[in-house]
Amino acid sequence: MYGRIQKKLIEVALPLEEINAASAREKSIRHGHPSTLHLWWARRPLAACRAVLFAQLVDDPSAHPEQFPTEEAQEKERERLFDIIRELVKWENTNNEKVLKQAHAEILKSCDGKPPAVYDPFSGGGSIPLEAQRLGLEAYGSDLNPVAVMIGKALIEIPPKFAGMPPINPEYRATHDVEKELTKGLWTGAKGLAEDVRYYGKWMRDRAFEKIGHLYPPVELPDGSKATVIAWLWARTVESPNPALNGVHVPLVKSFLLSTKKGKEAWVEPIISKDEKSYSFDVHMTATPVDKLKKLKSGTKTSRGANFSCLLSGTPITPEYIKAAGKAGKMDSKLMAVVIEGEIGRSYVSPTSKMENIAYIDMPNWIPSQELPNDPRNFWTPPYGLSTYSSLFTSRQLTILGTFLNLISEAREEIYQYFIKIDCLNNGQYSQNSQRSISAYANAIILYLAFSLDKFSDYSSALCSWHSGRETIRNTFGRQAVPMVWDYAEVNPFSKSSGNFMACVDWVWKVISRIPANSNGCVFYRNALQRAEIIENLIEDEKEVVFSSDPPYYDNISYSDLSDFFYIWLRQSLKNIYPEEFSTLITPKEAELIASPYRQGTKDKAEKFFAKGMTVALKNIREDHASGYPVSIFYAFKQSESNDGGTSSTGWETFLEAVIQSGLTINGTWPVRTELGNRMISHKTNALASSIVLVCRKQIQKRSITTRGDFVKALRRELPVALRTLQHSNIAPVDLAQASIGPGPSSPATAKLWRPTVPL
Repeated sequence: MYGRIQKKLIEVALPLEEINAASAREKSIRHGHPSTLHLWWARRPLAACRAVLFAQLVDDPSAHPEQFPTEEAQEKERERLFDIIRELVKWENTNNEKVLKQAHAEILKSCDGKPPAVYDPFSGGGSIPLEAQRLGLEAYGSDLNPVAVMIGKALIEIPPKFAGMPPINPEYRATHDVEKELTKGLWTGAKGLAEDVRYYGKWMRDRAFEKIGHLYPPVELPDGSKATVIAWLWARTVESPNPALNGVHVPLVKSFLLSTKKGKEAWVEPIISKDEKSYSFDVHMTATPVDKLKKLKSGTKTSRGANFSCLLSGTPITPEYIKAAGKAGKMDSKLMAVVIEGEIGRSYVSPTSKMENIAYIDMPNWIPSQELPNDPRNFWTPPYGLSTYSSLFTSRQLTILGTFLNLISEAREEIYQYFIKIDCLNNGQYSQNSQRSISAYANAIILYLAFSLDKFSDYSSALCSWHSGRETIRNTFGRQAVPMVWDYAEVNPFSKSSGNFMACVDWVWKVISRIPANSNGCVFYRNALQRAEIIENLIEDEKEVVFSSDPPYYDNISYSDLSDFFYIWLRQSLKNIYPEEFSTLITPKEAELIASPYRQGTKDKAEKFFAKGMTVALKNIREDHASGYPVSIFYAFKQSESNDGGTSSTGWETFLEAVIQSGLTINGTWPVRTELGNRMISHKTNALASSIVLVCRKQIQKRSITTRGDFVKALRRELPVALRTLQHSNIAPVDLAQASIGPGPSSPATAKLWRPTVPL
């Protein structure tokens, strides 16, 4: 058998080109991909996590000279392992049992048949523990953010509990032979659970339509027929600053173009009546007139930012004027166009007062009144008076969201009562053990239905916009920020087009149906600065623990602030099921390990807060990590700062310092290309397109002290060779500086000399 302390494959080589290709391709996968279960920011691709975990646990051939005595033999064996990874990272093989079993067998061979548990203390979107579970390993994760914890539970903790179980919903039970289908193995994994989520999501949709379907009426067409509305397109309005138009509201419109598809052009023509000091909107489904195109494209906007002109008089409307109007509660909305489901696709009709007035309803009894954070970098609406979460939604949107919230509770009781009926029919009695099982299953379905509502809220705020090129609704989070939107789209939850409620349910159940559910997993609510109880238990049971993690990226993403948009809805659904996770009105902020100047006071204080906390978190990893394996850490940073010394990245440097001070040493760095270049957040920015996977070991304390000059000489001698090796792996120039960190200090000559106390 292989020895316990061996050099691992990830410390020597990786088939980086194939991993990068699979990671980039994965970003375009839609239905069934775990990332579509619930929005989370900067989630690592499954392919990269799977490959890194495999290479982190499997021995490199050079660790066994008795079996592979020559470089040629080692390279041949390495290629065999690369072939396993090449198959492992393909999306088509995500649930390929043959490929996964081969990978698991290789892991067992390198771990003396006793593979370690995998733990991610910053589990976030859950990619790392999910892929550990897919490889047949015990998987654990934790996070300070309750939304992230729920995502982890939904991916790796809940599905294995109900693996192989058939659906319990009455529709299925009435039309299928349960026992017969079980013998055929039709309900493998969590497919039965997924089917119940689909059924009860539709149950909620149907009940909601019964209650408030009248608020979403069809449009009556000129021929007397009726058409279902896809979306209502609204323009925000403010009083004209022209004194001659006292009290007249005018629209703030970014564009009057509805569809720019060739042959399907549609646009809005403002009809102005200067005598009556009024206007209306007329929708045309014809080619856009060339002489009007430029004006229609820019709407009433005059330049970047909140600069508009009065539609009736041409008077400039400044950002300061709009902000004052918004804060005074004097910003309103006017219906600009209506999108309908036509026989040959989408059609557009002019608005009427009837269509507009039906949307003006009273606020529901409960609304999310929590204040938005004072973070101008990521939250752009407060200066315009939209300073609470409820202000981001119209009254009709809050009504439908509140209706679905109430129906989630009703669905739990519906599930509970029907499950009791099935249990009594099968066993003749209702036991206490059955009660626990029924409650756990009902709670599981409720979590996934709550996720469906979260996805629907992302498409059902007054910050969604209409994409004229694709003729679809843009969701709220097109970027890692809460934007200000001037002309917004209100979705019809009961249509069959993008953003409707059942489409959101479909995203969720299709993910559940593909989840591995093949080994136990656990994700819990925990600050990474505290040692997890589960780690203590594993070590007491003589179970080794390997760490792989994807920590927060300095100040790139305000995870807790952004996730409050979803937390406010999740809390209403889940606070009785998960009281600890949802004990606060908003997500925890003070202990969140990011460098946030608005929270810590200054940039300097924010940097020190991040450095100190990350050092403690990494020390915890070093202390509990199994010594026979390296630690793997995904880290990316996009922001470059220019100063007199050139260009640098404070976040990257601060993180590296935390790694060094924690007692870890970097043995390798692998840039894994994980992002698409067309993301809104990275378009025309200096966004780093790679995650740098740091491969670390516990520091060896006895190393020679050297002078700075000798250290630099060693680097100059060793680093060019290491960089040429990196370039063969198709590493982009923008990533080369970060990627060289591992091959530089860990190269044979410099490794003998370098230690963190030597100033560079």
